[in-house]
Amino acid sequence: MDQSDLPAALTRRGVLAAGGLLPFAAQAQAWPTRSISLVAPLAAGSSVDIMARLLAEQWSLRLGVPVPVENRPAANGTVALGQAARAAPDGYTAVITGQTSVAFNPHLYAALPYDPFRDFAYIGRIAGVSNALVVRAGSPFRSLDDLLAAARAQPGRLTYSSGGVGSTHHLSSALLAQQAGVEFTHVPYRGAPQGILAAQTGEVDFAYYNISTLLTGIRSGALRPLAVTSARRSPFLAEVPTMRELGFPNYEMTTWIGVATVAATPAPILARMEEVTRAMLEDASVQRRLGELGFELLPPVASADMLALIRAEHERWGVVIRASGARLE
Repeated sequence: MDQSDLPAALTRRGVLAAGGLLPFAAQAQAWPTRSISLVAPLAAGSSVDIMARLLAEQWSLRLGVPVPVENRPAANGTVALGQAARAAPDGYTAVITGQTSVAFNPHLYAALPYDPFRDFAYIGRIAGVSNALVVRAGSPFRSLDDLLAAARAQPGRLTYSSGGVGSTHHLSSALLAQQAGVEFTHVPYRGAPQGILAAQTGEVDFAYYNISTLLTGIRSGALRPLAVTSARRSPFLAEVPTMRELGFPNYEMTTWIGVATVAATPAPILARMEEVTRAMLEDASVQRRLGELGFELLPPVASADMLALIRAEHERWGVVIRASGARLE
């Protein structure tokens, strides 16, 4: 090839290379053209599932395509996150995330089918939910002091339920045991609904669950709340004291729920996902619904800042999990 032909050849090669990228770029520009699968890592009826269905509804309205929710509740959410991590980075798979999947699980499992720091593009934080400590309506425990007095009198005798080892329900009770210097017996169930029923019927002595999933039982009088885990009193249970008010100044558990998609998803798609999620959270009717469902509005976290939040949560909860001795296979 003559040197004078080199610029033309390079230009043609550049055009061909760019042409190879054009179909994918065009797809990103046109996104979405078909349904988007939203994977929920916990069981139907859980707070994560409730949030997934609200998000799916709002995305569908704003994007004009169906957004079916796929519940994958096995193995503390690792199945769901692993499935999402292996999906094509084309914007047609999203997954609900939160402390359990990105901050708890790396400390609970020797190996995970996903890397929370590498495999996902985080869209943003949607909302939060705190837990409440509840007992059945007929329980002899009318206060946290009553419950702790019984625990000190008979170490290990009091039982609590959870939706599984390593869940926020489990770690809320483990944190109480650590800070109060008492011993409880953990009874894990397959999901939050089953664990809540166990607390309501007296199969276990007490439990911590997301306020959003407890409101029906509390309002009906079937469950008695003794404390909430938020830093301030919950607007949904304003008469119930916080753990801090009850003598545990370092106790707080407010779970955030977010949404992510596959790493390497094109930037225009990520920007559109963030745009519709932000529009949803700014909608007054959505804010009212979140409140009615027991969720707390949290300061927004932009997608660019989500990874720093996740790293901080990972470090914070690692301390609690190691002290609890909790492990999963």
